[in-house]
Amino acid sequence: MAWLGGAALAPAGLAQGSLFTDVTADALPNVTTTCGSPAKDYISEVNGGGLGLGDLDLDGDLDLVVVDGSTLTRAAAGEPGLPTRVFLNDGRGRFASGGEAWQLAGGRWGTGCALGDVDGDGDLDLVVLEWGTSRLFLNSGARGFESPRALPAAPGGEAAAWATSATFLDFDADGRLDLFITRYLTPDHAPAAAHAGLWKGHAVMIGPRGLLPVHDQLLRGRGDGTFEDVSEVAGLCAVPAGFGLGVLTLDADGDGDTDVFVANDSTPNHLWRNEGGGKFVERGLEAGVSHDAEGRAQASMGIAAGDVDGDGREDLFVTNFSSEANALYMARVGGMFRDHSGRRGLVAPSLHRLGWGTGLMDADLDGDLDLWVLNGHVYPEADLAGTDTSYAQEDQLLLQGAHGRFAAQPLSSAPPAVSRAGVQGDLDGDGDLDLVQLTLDGLVRVLQNDAARPPTARWLGVRLRARAGNTAGLGAKVTLTVGERSLVREVRASGGFQAAAPASVHFTWRAEGATTPAASAVLRVRWPDGAEQLVAPDVPITGGAWITVERDATSKGDGR
Repeated sequence: MAWLGGAALAPAGLAQGSLFTDVTADALPNVTTTCGSPAKDYISEVNGGGLGLGDLDLDGDLDLVVVDGSTLTRAAAGEPGLPTRVFLNDGRGRFASGGEAWQLAGGRWGTGCALGDVDGDGDLDLVVLEWGTSRLFLNSGARGFESPRALPAAPGGEAAAWATSATFLDFDADGRLDLFITRYLTPDHAPAAAHAGLWKGHAVMIGPRGLLPVHDQLLRGRGDGTFEDVSEVAGLCAVPAGFGLGVLTLDADGDGDTDVFVANDSTPNHLWRNEGGGKFVERGLEAGVSHDAEGRAQASMGIAAGDVDGDGREDLFVTNFSSEANALYMARVGGMFRDHSGRRGLVAPSLHRLGWGTGLMDADLDGDLDLWVLNGHVYPEADLAGTDTSYAQEDQLLLQGAHGRFAAQPLSSAPPAVSRAGVQGDLDGDGDLDLVQLTLDGLVRVLQNDAARPPTARWLGVRLRARAGNTAGLGAKVTLTVGERSLVREVRASGGFQAAAPASVHFTWRAEGATTPAASAVLRVRWPDGAEQLVAPDVPITGGAWITVERDATSKGDGR
């Protein structure tokens, strides 16, 4: 923020030009979150909570985690924040409370979350991030969560522990999940900080400039549900700290290991290149992703990654503050990127909006990747005269068309809101990707994808499964070849802003005819340790399927 200092739900009617229908009233009624007071006098009150999607109870569908916040009054009194909640999916995209077995105690002030199998037993464990001590909840045989365990303290101690987003990864390829935590700043809540800044002639709260950024944190997993802090030895403290908000894993330089991209608020973005041997080096400026095309550091929040142009390399999309364009960094040879926001039509749709959660998906099922962006300002004063923007804002779907340019339209039938976190996944099992959206101090919304499916549209969803350790194959590269076309996806568990995404990949393409089988389809899986495996997926003549690829014990790795 650029501040101072299966069966689908019945549609309720599509808004003109939108592909997503707001089905919240049926799918997740009356679920709201809290983040401070409506006045938003302090910086801790504006980022909102978090979302996570994953199959917690191992019944084959995606369940939902909603991370709630607190108020300054509760925090000052030493009272716990509002608890994180778990909602189980009935297989049709409807959610109900998980009940007593899935109840979670509140921490100080919840922010984001991460989902991953930290103990290698085959079910998903949960990390809840906090302004305070972040905590790990181990999943007990897909039957509920155990009592929380505190994560190791970060450099700077408890006073600096405002975590925002996190992602599981296996950075050292030892088969055990590690955790990268993005952290924001050290809050200052002295009364003098309220409405101490000036924005477009209006008195507003101050931050992040004028406050103290803190370094991000890297925890190495031991494979038994415990971690050790390796932030300093890994190199994360070797450069100035940024105001970290979003985080995403990718293999930016194509060398087979996992790198990390961090979206920083009002400071240059970080691209942490994995050098091996447990070391990372920050290469954002060198790679072309730290600033915009004019060389300016932006106020960045959310991140998406995907192969936008079909060249086999993943590109990066970053949401930014109002009056700043959202940035699309297109990948080039050698791990370099170039800002293509202008030539791709992404500048004008974003200048008067403030972007948060985001993702890349083929929303209209035409075979290429589209973008969705959740918007909402940080200042309630944005509704006053002379700001050229508003507090509640329309969320956007940007469909990719001819020559790779994007055209904006309303995301859904929902009215404008002060949106924050969002996460995508196939909630109802019908093969297209739906959305869950968190609005600040408002409803958690479920948006159902109602795009018309052409008869030639094909899709394939892929989950990986290993027998132990990194059971979901985080960091794996999956390539689908159909005829002469190859599509590449990476398996990750993060994305957007303060969100945990399903660890799966989703392919779409167009067949030559309505009844043409995909007999020539071949999957190549490059597992995180370098082992490669070929699979001939059984794709239906029409439509598609979700499949699980089991790790082949005969496949050979490269020894890393």
